[in-house]
Amino acid sequence: MPHLTTFPEVANVNPSLITFQTKRNLNDGREIPIMGFGTYELEGTEAYKGVTWALEAGYRLIDSAEWYENEKECGQAIRDFCAAHDVPRADIFYITKLKLNNGYDHAREAIRRSLDACGLGYIDLYLIHGPIGGKQARQDSWRAIVDAQKEGLVKSIGISTFGIKHIEDILELDIGVPAVHQIDIHPFMVRAQIVKWCMDRGMLMQAWAPLARGMRFNHPVVVKTAEKYGKTPGQVLLRWSVQKGYVPIPKSRTKERIIENTDIFDFELGHGELIGLGQLDEQLVTDWDPTGCD
Repeated sequence: MPHLTTFPEVANVNPSLITFQTKRNLNDGREIPIMGFGTYELEGTEAYKGVTWALEAGYRLIDSAEWYENEKECGQAIRDFCAAHDVPRADIFYITKLKLNNGYDHAREAIRRSLDACGLGYIDLYLIHGPIGGKQARQDSWRAIVDAQKEGLVKSIGISTFGIKHIEDILELDIGVPAVHQIDIHPFMVRAQIVKWCMDRGMLMQAWAPLARGMRFNHPVVVKTAEKYGKTPGQVLLRWSVQKGYVPIPKSRTKERIIENTDIFDFELGHGELIGLGQLDEQLVTDWDPTGCD
């Protein structure tokens, strides 16, 4: 069993000590792998194969969602992998998300549906997928998720793609602080204000679309940095994310790229390179951005 290095605070992370087995601490006392596999837009057999390839490549964090309609396949792939390789269920960190904010009872039912679909017994991290629905709807969802955590149905809880005002709505309840905020972060969308606000309150930032969906692989700064280290543009973007203290969840449909995305722990971006990449920010939205909704 490889040694697991855990860092309590991003400021204390020594980039040279980061490995694929590194875990980061959450504010609820649990740990989360440093990088995961995203399954957005993977369905059916494609989702099952993708998760299986990721687990075989060493990923131990799998990110799904009710919205993705692949919870069943993700859960089956995890269960089959664990059985075939004698890996404990507890070694896999499984994430899924609430699709809609439309009442406390609905949220509780959605959690049960997700549990039944994945068949994993519990959910490691359950997120409100977005802030849409208004303040009362967000608060109802948060109450339901907090209660599910108390019952052990979900281990950790958090949010996804929230603006600061949306987070303030749920913190107003004073029943718990999200452990994770999953949002699109990459050098072309740094979200500096939201990131600082969340991290100041002890939330870990999880980066979906950390590769900017490939939209800026040809950017000259990214290309130059990749050539310097003998890496691909995607590997540079992922390395930027982990050195910033985020947990990226890249997605791919191909086994080769899934493996390639793990090869980011044998080089280190310099301080100036981290800053320079972050200065490429152009608020690039690669999918959706509900952070400004009511």
